[in-house]
Amino acid sequence: MKFFNLFSNILITKGAQRILVSDLQRNTSDLYPLELNDIIEELKNDSIENILENYDNDSKEIIYEYIDFLLEKEYGFITNGDWDRNFPPLSYEFQEVSKISNVFIEIDNVIILDKIKNSINNLGIKHLVIYCTKGLSLEEYQEIDDKFKDSVLEGIEIYAPFHNALDKEFFQILNQSTTRIYNFIFYNCKEIPFKTKEIFRFSINFNHENIKISACGKVDLKYFNTNLPKVLEAINHNSCLHKKMGIDIDGNIKNCPLMSEKFGNIHQSSLEEVLIQSDFKKYWNLTKDKIETCKDCEFRYICTDCRAYTARTHKNKEGLDISKPLKCGYDPYTGIWEDWSKNPLKQKALKHYNRENIPN
Repeated sequence: MKFFNLFSNILITKGAQRILVSDLQRNTSDLYPLELNDIIEELKNDSIENILENYDNDSKEIIYEYIDFLLEKEYGFITNGDWDRNFPPLSYEFQEVSKISNVFIEIDNVIILDKIKNSINNLGIKHLVIYCTKGLSLEEYQEIDDKFKDSVLEGIEIYAPFHNALDKEFFQILNQSTTRIYNFIFYNCKEIPFKTKEIFRFSINFNHENIKISACGKVDLKYFNTNLPKVLEAINHNSCLHKKMGIDIDGNIKNCPLMSEKFGNIHQSSLEEVLIQSDFKKYWNLTKDKIETCKDCEFRYICTDCRAYTARTHKNKEGLDISKPLKCGYDPYTGIWEDWSKNPLKQKALKHYNRENIPN
């Protein structure tokens, strides 16, 4: 008797029309027909010989082709006699020791960051995303980095408007004088200011668009991410809001800067004080399996979520918004992507947000 063994790092997510096979070791995901899922489920429960007895000759050929395909893709292997018990199931538990993992803050002056310095360490925050509404000088970037040089932060990502002082020498200096900033995104850049083969410690991205915070929340294939920590978080928690904090330009502390509900203000409250409010965590465990339409989508564990802009079609018994993200144009029941902004069913939600011209 021969048995097919699916590798523990292979996650199969069943959608309404297709399955997504994610290789959590190679960080890749591929789409396949539902028929493949049926074959894999059978192979989990019986020997190849016993399974083949239930099919006619033509169907047996198809089964063999699928098995060859699974072996070729290295999704599993075959053993004689029984399943290989040396490959125990992968645990899907998610562990995150930080009380808050990420903070997103919108600023117009770097001095406001002093309001959250102590909380960064107290809460074990790993990542800080800063959105600047004005261009920053070399000294201001150095000041941002210096504020957190002895903190627990693993990295700082900065969105800021482009200005003409951003030349090669500018970044050469930052490369030598900063340690925490790992990514720069400069928006409103009409043309790339310089080309160099020089390798900096951080990433630099120039974007010609005027990136607005309100452009956040778009669901698109290019934003999907297959990696073990992200997948495990999505299986167990809300992939957008779990252990996240947002601070808007007025200092209001929220789950996300784009959401309307406020839980305090950094001029009067600490992040620690906000965190102990029970309502602050109400969306943390709203997984994609509990969100309408998303629960039938094969992409749900590699996709981001958005609770700031939703289609506003469903609420659960606790009063939580369980509607699909407004900026998602994918229909898992047809497998078709469409322009979400042209969907007439979403115009009511757009009007609610007073964002008929909301960025795509």
